[in-house]
Amino acid sequence: MASHPKDKEKEKDKDRDSEPTTEFGAKRAGSGNSTLVPRRCTLDGFMAELEGNDGLDVRQAEPLLAIVVRTYNSLYRIIPLQRGDCRVLVQGGQFFPQPTEAHFAGSTFGGSFLKMAWIGTGLHMEINANGQRIITSPVRRIGIEREEPASASGLH
Repeated sequence: MASHPKDKEKEKDKDRDSEPTTEFGAKRAGSGNSTLVPRRCTLDGFMAELEGNDGLDVRQAEPLLAIVVRTYNSLYRIIPLQRGDCRVLVQGGQFFPQPTEAHFAGSTFGGSFLKMAWIGTGLHMEINANGQRIITSPVRRIGIEREEPASASGLH
């Protein structure tokens, strides 16, 4: 007895839903293949991990107000040059000993997905300058460098 085509589709959906995963949410890639893909390496996983991520969009930051970013290895000062744009002055780490004009591409977990213009805790920043793409170690803290009011600094 031949089975109905709809029954075959239901069977495929059932197999897909029951794909094995690891405790970290990794799925086995392909049918019958034993390669594990970390959840954050899928588009859905990447977006889900970003939902609870603290950070800021460089395009929305106050122009000329320094963003101080501490990664696992370095300290960076990132100064947005114009609202709505990804052009910045960046200083810090081994690649930017002096303030350098750059394009702030965004942040990544280290894979091929990039959240554009985003600085996020736990993510690697991606900065393009002088024809090179620089990827930092993961971000630990993000702050805004504010100038002290004249009265607080002792100036009158």
